[in-house]
Amino acid sequence: MESRDHSSRKIGVVGVGRMGANMARRLKEAGFAVRAVYDADATRAMALAGELGCEAPPSLSGVTAAADVILTVVSDDAAMLGIFAAAGESLLAGARGKLFINCATVSPATHLEVEARAERAGAQALEACMASSITQAREGSLYLMCAGREEAFRQAGPVLEALSSSLRYVGKAGEAAKFKALVNMVMNINTAGLAEGLGLGHALGLDLTVLREIFSQTGANSRVLQTDGEDMQNHEHSCFFSAAHAAKDSGIALNLAREAGLALPLAEATKKQFDRMVSEGLGELDKSGIAQLTFKNV
Repeated sequence: MESRDHSSRKIGVVGVGRMGANMARRLKEAGFAVRAVYDADATRAMALAGELGCEAPPSLSGVTAAADVILTVVSDDAAMLGIFAAAGESLLAGARGKLFINCATVSPATHLEVEARAERAGAQALEACMASSITQAREGSLYLMCAGREEAFRQAGPVLEALSSSLRYVGKAGEAAKFKALVNMVMNINTAGLAEGLGLGHALGLDLTVLREIFSQTGANSRVLQTDGEDMQNHEHSCFFSAAHAAKDSGIALNLAREAGLALPLAEATKKQFDRMVSEGLGELDKSGIAQLTFKNV
């Protein structure tokens, strides 16, 4: 990446789990002044603040006061609407002139509502949906789909460029969330299909290494085969993208389908599998853990 002086851009990050923490690390490494981190788990935020040499304010408004650009990486719609509460303690307190870059996978309607709330507070909001994982967040090689006001996208440019290797602006608020919902819906269907293919191969006594190689050279190939196939074979499901998040994201796509009057039976079946993982206490496994529902004697 071209060397630039970003030290005047004061950054805050809200939601410093696996993705948010690595994004904060990447921005500091790229020369940005990471001034504040916040998480619902205060211990987690304090540990990262100690690592990065920044504040861990006890309040959301403290993050807004410390930073010019605030990235949010929260878990779901309720969390997003909560941190942008229209009244009381929220990121919108004292937010005039601030820029919020919202990276969570939430519904298009929530992104639209957050943009409206931010603008009423004199701030700007941009959705920057991520189609990558924790490794890419740390390396600054995320694939980002952005939507909102073009001026907000321009202002966010240096931050987005530091985090990504591929960056697309797709239109008004809510549009990037639609693309992201479809990306994750198809990814989840592919994951479930691969798990069943390998599970059946296992039940038939096939060499799964050979089966994966054959899949890779035929119409059964997919990105999920590359990222999850070996893990399914080895029953190794360390979490990069959790089954619980897969269930949530499939639900976002299915809600959009219902609004559009479409029936999506494969997406429905896939969500039921991920919901089953959550109900059986497997929700924090990686999405590849869906193979545990198919493989015999696991």
